[in-house]
Amino acid sequence: MKVIVRGLTKEYITGQGSVRALGGVNLEVRDREFFGIIGPTGCGKTTLLHIVARLEIPSTGTVEFIGEQRTKSPVSMVFQDSALMPWRTVEENVPLGAEFRNEEPSVYKRISRFFLEVVRLLDFAGARPHELSGGMKQKVAIARALANDPEVILMDEPFASLDAQTRLLMREELLRIWERDKKTVILVTHNIEEAVMLCDRIAVMSARPGLIKEVVTVDIPRPRTMKSMRDPDFAKCIEKIWGLLRYDVDSALQRNQV
Repeated sequence: MKVIVRGLTKEYITGQGSVRALGGVNLEVRDREFFGIIGPTGCGKTTLLHIVARLEIPSTGTVEFIGEQRTKSPVSMVFQDSALMPWRTVEENVPLGAEFRNEEPSVYKRISRFFLEVVRLLDFAGARPHELSGGMKQKVAIARALANDPEVILMDEPFASLDAQTRLLMREELLRIWERDKKTVILVTHNIEEAVMLCDRIAVMSARPGLIKEVVTVDIPRPRTMKSMRDPDFAKCIEKIWGLLRYDVDSALQRNQV
């Protein structure tokens, strides 16, 4: 399913007056594409994702899902924090989508065990979230998103809180999972290397109010592993994105220091 964003703006009213987070975003995400969004702090990346998820209402503009809905839900979201229910076991956290749709309770365990096997956590089905590492919690969050059977998975910096080594492993794990079903994925990240490793195309946003400066195509062959980072085109893509970002990142930093 394609996602088409047209003329999207968002303004917030604060104690200091009106803040324009998005200045008129236009983009198209193709069916089954792994699409990235990157930009300086405060440019409206997460706001954009929340509007696509229908967690926020735009000031103006539209978000359309184009194509036949082949699955049970249009979208699922993976947050920066895993947002697991601490009083539930891992197995009980996964089938929330089925619960919200009032499906038969008899299917919950089957759904949960299937997707825990997909993310290689079936042995921890009976554990509570506080017994898991950060990477394992995010795997459960991904399993929960997949179990909702969405057309589009939205990911808001899902690995931001992980240490560097775990983050590298989680990237490869996410690619392995994505290759299985080829869901449409929209990933928000601050990490250029991560975006290039994972994505087919990357939208580079300007400083607030956020606009799309350019959409960069990542011409790195799939399947990708850490060896892909040694590809000369990998470094060229990082350099191009940083060239688009650098001025806005510096401007945002100076503004925040004022």
